[in-house]
Amino acid sequence: MHAVNPKPVRFALARLIGGHICLHACMAGTRLAAPLLALNQGYSPLAVGFLLALFALTQVFLALPAGRYADRHGLKRPVRLAVMASSLGAGLAVAFPVFPVLCVSALLTGGATGAAAIALQRHVGHAARDATELKQVFSWLAIGPAVSNFLGPFLAGLLIDYGGGLIGGQEGDFSGYRVAFMVMALLPLASWALVRYTRELPVAQDRGQVQPRNSWDLLRVPMMQRLLLVNWFMSSCWDVHSFVIPVIGHERGFSASVIGTLLGAFALAAAAVRVVLPLIAAHLREWVVTTVAMLLTALLFGIYPFMQSPWTMGLCSVLLGLVLGSVQPMIMSTLHQITPKDRQGEALGLRLMSLNGSSVLMPMLFGTVGAVVGVSVVFWAVGLMVGLGSRAAWGLRVESPGLSQDKR
Repeated sequence: MHAVNPKPVRFALARLIGGHICLHACMAGTRLAAPLLALNQGYSPLAVGFLLALFALTQVFLALPAGRYADRHGLKRPVRLAVMASSLGAGLAVAFPVFPVLCVSALLTGGATGAAAIALQRHVGHAARDATELKQVFSWLAIGPAVSNFLGPFLAGLLIDYGGGLIGGQEGDFSGYRVAFMVMALLPLASWALVRYTRELPVAQDRGQVQPRNSWDLLRVPMMQRLLLVNWFMSSCWDVHSFVIPVIGHERGFSASVIGTLLGAFALAAAAVRVVLPLIAAHLREWVVTTVAMLLTALLFGIYPFMQSPWTMGLCSVLLGLVLGSVQPMIMSTLHQITPKDRQGEALGLRLMSLNGSSVLMPMLFGTVGAVVGVSVVFWAVGLMVGLGSRAAWGLRVESPGLSQDKR
């Protein structure tokens, strides 16, 4: 257990959250700008689904190595490498805003964000002292992606619509995309400025004594299997929302800034609920929150396609953000309670790999289904899947109120 001085800890956590926001916003803004540019260049929803899938593809292969790397080297070295890759990815789109380069940008920014997230999550998980503090710190840390999912798309949408004049173009032309990608490339540099002075925590055991282990051993734990399944269900909801909103908005003639605002409203709501969660963490049970969230998500996905105006779509986006935003801190708290401390980086990598393996395939599946029968069916199918899967969340009970014995 670590001796903790509350003020420096809060300040350090605030810096980590800020760094997470800047790095994740680069990817989130690129994930809005790249598909919209592809649609405006005449590419189909299937091609857009393929492009969105690439944001997750790198993480499938990097997640486990990134987790082990974080277990060996801590926080700052993985984050520094992630900053370099993310800035390079968005910078390439500034110089060459064409579909093949957009695919490379997706691979680099997506992989960098995933690797940095593993290092950050592992760091704050090691700093927590009990189960309540785990829920608190992961709720605070989860504010980062929620805010960045607003900041990135909202900023990118505004720059696409109005930023072209900054480099001699016209409002609404393709030069706005260059400005958007340029700003996205600068955000990771701010992330490193915030994270670089964080004090590293000691590793769980001497690095020279770590023996090679099979990461798949973690999958033999029944609770880990159940947790990964539930996390996959909820991640699919984020994926379908990120995919469908730009497609529906484009079909209905919404501007890039309106589409960015819809995605931003979802992200702000997710951030808002994560601000509240630390205040009531002691009264929450992870499995209860997750089960209720899955049932409410199924309901909202059932009615979303009937919303026609930006205002009604925005209302649904806000409600979805509140519901889905409550889940990740509960999942992360459970994961750290069921995983040995010296393997938490691996466990986080395994979680990220399983999610992004799905995220590679799901957007392409969404694109195929959307092109054949319409995007409304995508919403309904995923909603039904999540509703039926809520039974798995009911079994995510950690009996001990504290941490596992490996957490001492």
